[in-house]
Amino acid sequence: MIVERCAPGDLAPTAAMWLARRLRELTEDGRQCSLAVSGGRTPWDVFALLAQGDLPWDRIDVFQVDERIAPDGSDERNLTRLDELWFSHVRVGRHPMPVDSHELGSAAADYASQLPEVFDLVHLGLGPDGHCASLVPGDPVLDTVDRDVAVTGEYQGRRRMTLTYPVLNRAAEIVWIVSGDDKADALSRLITADPSIPAGRVNQARATILTDLP
Repeated sequence: MIVERCAPGDLAPTAAMWLARRLRELTEDGRQCSLAVSGGRTPWDVFALLAQGDLPWDRIDVFQVDERIAPDGSDERNLTRLDELWFSHVRVGRHPMPVDSHELGSAAADYASQLPEVFDLVHLGLGPDGHCASLVPGDPVLDTVDRDVAVTGEYQGRRRMTLTYPVLNRAAEIVWIVSGDDKADALSRLITADPSIPAGRVNQARATILTDLP
């Protein structure tokens, strides 16, 4: 694992530049690139800056790492913010999770069938409780080994659809973007691969952490 620290206030531009550089490298020679992105408060400024970049957007397919089970257009949906800050500005391959389905189990399986076998790059965030994606402490989905996409129990008022450990741990590369003093303990435990938090169970072999925490 590589840990890159930046000054407070510099995380968003640093992360946007990091992502832009990697996406350009991944789409060299006209190849298609697969990217999975998380929601949460930290990355919104990053994605807004990234959308301003001159990238080969038509060669980038963007999937969701997780999504709340909420109506289309809801402020609680990650997709609502992604559309507003990013997808409405560039012609990127947009692959939203089908959380408005009445058959969530079947919808999760259908989404899994659309995923690449190996993601080129996965972006993850980190919660104060050590969760990542919607892999949260105590949820049965943590033990899922036979599905790449699953539906969680209720967490902070909503069930969620999420990528699971098997697909995350197959990813060619993972980038964590972590900010907020309330995440300092979880970050320390992530760096030491502490398996007692969900994030600590994600493969660190090809991972980079970008953070403004000391």
